[in-house]
Amino acid sequence: MFMEHREMKYQAVIFDFDYTLGDSTEGIFSSVSFGLQKLGHNPKGRETVRKTIGLSLEETYRALTGDGSKGQAAKFAAYFREQADRVMTENTELFPDAMGLLQELKTCGIRAGIVTTKYHYRIDAILEKCHGTGYIGLIVGGEDVTVPKPDPEGLFLALSKWGLSREQALYVGDSVVDAKTAEAAGVDFAGVTTGTTTKEELEKYPCVGVYGSLQELGKGIIFHGK
Repeated sequence: MFMEHREMKYQAVIFDFDYTLGDSTEGIFSSVSFGLQKLGHNPKGRETVRKTIGLSLEETYRALTGDGSKGQAAKFAAYFREQADRVMTENTELFPDAMGLLQELKTCGIRAGIVTTKYHYRIDAILEKCHGTGYIGLIVGGEDVTVPKPDPEGLFLALSKWGLSREQALYVGDSVVDAKTAEAAGVDFAGVTTGTTTKEELEKYPCVGVYGSLQELGKGIIFHGK
């Protein structure tokens, strides 16, 4: 269900990271495989793992194993981080059109931030590697909140730090989790189909639009009427 289309009125655009701004598939697959192996679980296929990207590490463990043990999920998360510290940054790249959009946002005086389940320090390292640090004004990572998405805590924290109202920000993401997060926060949502979630799935939630790329998003919503 689409909201009524309006001219660009946002003072900030807040992005999810994985499959929204960039691709960490190789690093995530390696880290998930390491964690599962350490706990004695059978390996999972790449596509199965891809579908969990965007979930918290504990939710990822439960989704892949069916094991509801909080203790085992915590161990998995620790093993994941151990491997991710070795491989994640070098195996993550921003999407080809991400920098162009971030640069245009900065030129237009629109703030850009990130709210993600990925760890804050990891995003810092990735942005530094990809020369994107100067274009992101705020990061809320997994360790910055007490409850992961789709709880709206991360978005509320970002808005509070910037002193913005819900109406002044747009949240951009690739997954149902992202759509639910925006809905829970009362923030406008724009979907991108650069992950594993289809346009039809994203359109089941309130959104200003669903786009095939960040470039399309910029042309279709963010800079409409500029």
